[in-house]
Order: sequence, then C-alpha cells, then structure tokens
Amino acid sequence: MSIGRLDNQTRSVTEHEAPLRRELGAFDATSVVVGTVIGSAIFLIPSSIATDIGSAKAVFLIWIGGGVLTLFGALSLAELGAIYPRAGGIYVYLKEAYGPLPAFLYGWGLLAIIHSGSIAAIAVSLSLYLGHSLSLGDMGHKALTSCCIVLLTAANCLGIRLSKMIQNTLFVLKLGGIAAMSAALLAHGIKTGLLEASLRVPLTVTSWTPVGAGLVAVLWAYEGWHVVSFTAGEMKRPQINLPRSLAIGTMIVTAVYLVTNAAYYSTLTPTELRSNPAVAAAAMTKSFGSSASQFITLLVSVSIVGSLNGMVITGPRVYYAMAKDGVLFRVFGKTNARYNTPTFALAAQGLWATVLSWSGTYRQLFTDVIFAAWLFYGLTVAAVIVLRKTKPHLNRPFLVPAFPWVPILFCAAAMGIVVSTILKSPTRSLVGIALLMTGVPLFLLFRWRSDATKK
Repeated sequence: MSIGRLDNQTRSVTEHEAPLRRELGAFDATSVVVGTVIGSAIFLIPSSIATDIGSAKAVFLIWIGGGVLTLFGALSLAELGAIYPRAGGIYVYLKEAYGPLPAFLYGWGLLAIIHSGSIAAIAVSLSLYLGHSLSLGDMGHKALTSCCIVLLTAANCLGIRLSKMIQNTLFVLKLGGIAAMSAALLAHGIKTGLLEASLRVPLTVTSWTPVGAGLVAVLWAYEGWHVVSFTAGEMKRPQINLPRSLAIGTMIVTAVYLVTNAAYYSTLTPTELRSNPAVAAAAMTKSFGSSASQFITLLVSVSIVGSLNGMVITGPRVYYAMAKDGVLFRVFGKTNARYNTPTFALAAQGLWATVLSWSGTYRQLFTDVIFAAWLFYGLTVAAVIVLRKTKPHLNRPFLVPAFPWVPILFCAAAMGIVVSTILKSPTRSLVGIALLMTGVPLFLLFRWRSDATKK
C-alpha cells in the first residue's frame, strides 16, 4: 500500500470521527478556571510575600493588583473566545492574528514543557506534601506522582462528563474547605486585633525590587486562568459561557485570595508569617492545636488534585486543534469512538508528564521556558487590538470593556515580566528561547507533510 493511499485512509477515518461533545456549562467552565488556578500557592507563598514586603497594606494591594491584571487578561481572552468558540483557545487566537508559526510554537511549548511540565510539577508537589505525612522514600514519591498523573489521565479518557464531575466535586470541596478555614481563623483571630494592627502600619516602599518580586509570586498564584479557553470546543453556548466563566472565575479567585490572606493576618504576627513557609498550617496550628494540621493536609491535597485535573483536561484540546490543522501528527486529532475524547493526546501528555516528573531535569527546563508563556499571553491579549484593526467585520458577541486600555495595560505588564526575566537571567532566557525555536523545523516538517498529502 502506498504512503499516499495510507494517508488518505487515515484522513478519511479522522474526518468521520465524532467531534468533541459540548458538555460544559457555565458552572463547569467556572470550576475549571477556579479549580485550576487555586492549587497550593495560597497555602504557601503568603510567607515569602510577607518576607519581601513588610507592609500588610502593600501585600493586599499586590494581591488586588494581581487579580485586576489577571481579570484584564481574562476579559481580553473572553472577546477572542467569543469570536472563535472552538477547541484550542490561545493557539487558535494566535493563529488567526499572527499566522500558523507563532501558534505552533505556543502549542509546541505547551506539549514539550510548559503544560506538561506544569502537570509534572503539580504532581510532584502533591507527592512531596503527602510524603511528609506518609513517610515515603524517593521511590515512593515517584510512584505516587506517577499514580496521580496516570489515574487522572485515565479518568479523563472516559469522557468529558466524568472529567467535569471530578472537577466540579473537587471545586466545591476546595472552596468549602478554604471558606471553613478562613471563617474559623477570622472568628478566632478577630479578638486579637492582629489584622487591624497590621493594616495600621503606614504604607512605605523603600525599593521597588521586592514589590516586583512579590508581584511575580502573586501572578504565579493566579497562573492557569487561561486554560479554560482550550476547552471552548466542548462548551455549551461558548460565546456566552466562555466570557462568563473567565470573568466570574477570576473574580472568585481574587476574592478567595484576599479573604484567605486576611485570615492569616488575623491569626499570625508579621514575624510568624515570615518565619513559617507553610503559613496555612501554622495559622491553624496556632489557633486550634496540632490536630488541625491534618485538616490542612487534606485541604491542600484536594486543592492540588483539583488543579492537576484541570491541567490534564485542558492541554490535549490544544494538541487536538493542532492535529486538525495538520501541524501535528493526525493521531492527536483522533477522538475515542465511545467517549469522544482525544484519547491519544491525553495519553501522550500523561506519559510525557510522567517522564518529566521522574527525570528531575524538567525543573530547570520549566524555569527556562515559563517566562516565554508570558510572552505568548502578551501576544494573545494584543491580538484583540490586532484583530480589531485587521478583521473589523468579525462578529463580536463580547467586547472587552475600556478598550484599548484593558489589553494595553495587560500587555505592558506581560512585557515587563518578560524583559525583567531576560535582564535578570539572560543566559537561561536564551536557553528557553532556543528550546522554543526547536519547534521551527518541526513546524516546517509538518507543513511540508501536510502539503504533500494534499497533492
């Protein structure tokens, strides 16, 4: 059998497969936003932020600033998602605004390290967190990490209905647990007056360097707000539900972060905040005794698994879209005949994330490349302006408010993060850029192969 005939048969099978099922409603999409963003950061990084920034007022302003900046990005993505309500999200928006190469490099970066590396990092953090309680050795940590990735990948292969059920359940448990923790700490700490005392300290900034470091940490805590756009191809009424979930989800996350920080500051002194990296456990232990740490362990575990599941759900939808465009192996675009899920894309992502989690070397690679994610965020938000100019005729069911200032301010912040990272670590930044550029010959190869099969 000739290669051309085999390719034609493969293409025929792919084209007759059922498309992704539109099963996600507004609540489901919001749970993806909130459940993916809120992982372990809110239980840990308030300590490092308090170390960098002495003023409680400045800390709260930075958390608010991070939330507003994230909301600006979310509103910009909402306009793009309403125009192009299909699987792939940012990959699709980049392709429509700038052409196929920048879009491919983004998708390649996701698969190679950014998204897969995030899954690996989240799974490793869960195993490390539970490892202290379960007394796991090195192999035990690796086995637990692998099991988390494999089990969630397998569950997501069984259909988007099961995926959203898992995500929604963890979302409700997570928000309920955080609300219970915050309410208990605020009720216990309101008599101490620690929060009021901290907020009475005058707002002073002697150097902008720690403020920048604090903002970067806060933005890391908001990371993942964009991934729901990848699942637009499975949303009911995506032109309505995608903008709604992005806006509402981002505001929920911001509110949760502010309330949780208030709970910490009502219980711990600034010195205690700075000296306890596991700030949630420290606050609960101080208020309710050592037995409360078990509740925190359970809450953090649920929160991490919810974030991990959100990442597992979303990434393969980008690879699915790339395969449909002919810039990735066609098998990534195949869906399971029974469950209509991109099974191969899910399995490939899960396998590669497991390899990265075992290798140990992915951590440096992830650090090298992650700054480039903000380059793509900036380019994507700028696409709102580009498409308003180049394609004014497009139907826009949702318009970003305060245009063009909302996208401009987000792009300025994104470029600030990218430039500061390059200036701080020029060598490592060049390594990250080089890793992304390895996608150029792959893109040319896939385009050549796609053009050849059309002849």
